[in-house]
Amino acid sequence: MKKIKLGLITSALLSFVFAYSQTVERSISDFITVGFSKTTSIVFPYSIASVDRGSQEVLVQKASGSDNILLVKAAKQNFSETNLTIVTSDGRLHCFVLQYDDQSPMLNIVIDDHDTVQGKVLLTDESKNQQQIQQYATLALMKSNEVKGLKTKRFTVKLEVTGIFIHQDVMYFRIKLSNSSRINYEIEQMRLFIRDQKKSKRTASQEIEVIPLYTCNYNAKIASESEMSFIVAASKFTIPENKYLAIQFNEKNGGRHIDLSVKDRDLLMVEILNSN
Repeated sequence: MKKIKLGLITSALLSFVFAYSQTVERSISDFITVGFSKTTSIVFPYSIASVDRGSQEVLVQKASGSDNILLVKAAKQNFSETNLTIVTSDGRLHCFVLQYDDQSPMLNIVIDDHDTVQGKVLLTDESKNQQQIQQYATLALMKSNEVKGLKTKRFTVKLEVTGIFIHQDVMYFRIKLSNSSRINYEIEQMRLFIRDQKKSKRTASQEIEVIPLYTCNYNAKIASESEMSFIVAASKFTIPENKYLAIQFNEKNGGRHIDLSVKDRDLLMVEILNSN
């Protein structure tokens, strides 16, 4: 009888050790090292629906012309360990822990269908229906009604939000960029993110990326003395109290960076899009 009990205990301990080793192995596989002078590319099997990074010391953006490749880079050398959460269009949740390593960062990561999946997220039909999003983006671009007061100017570049629209679960921002100089304005990065209005020295500021579902009439180059109006479509969201939506453009090989703040009260001007 004692031998049977001893055998059962030994079996249970071995099962526990095996399960623990599996958990540790899984946790290690979810670690990603990123650098300051190199960019890490994460390739997902499905398009990216949303991204949330745990710290603003890490930069993330979708690769130009691709919906399933996320580019990750350190904004600050030797940043503290943080996390990265991505939801893809198939409804899967991907979670990673980011660590700094400028000497040997992981440069190319391909995610399989079952890699790093921590749960399932219910996505709306609108986020999957690209054709419908394109249709309403074109409609928003052609609308004659304009929002007033959402504009800023820096150097020779002017940034305006001329319209905010919504259809079901997708919001459409009509943005105008004007370049009054004789030098072309080339965009290296466009970002939309929600951030705190005021940052306390003792508290960390968290930025929530707003990942575009689609852009219409967008070009990364604005010729001299010209302007461009385009649409950025994103899954619907609201802006919490004491936060704002930042729309940011960085110039390639230049310093004409510009950003515009959109507050919660500005979303009250949203216009419902109807195809009729």
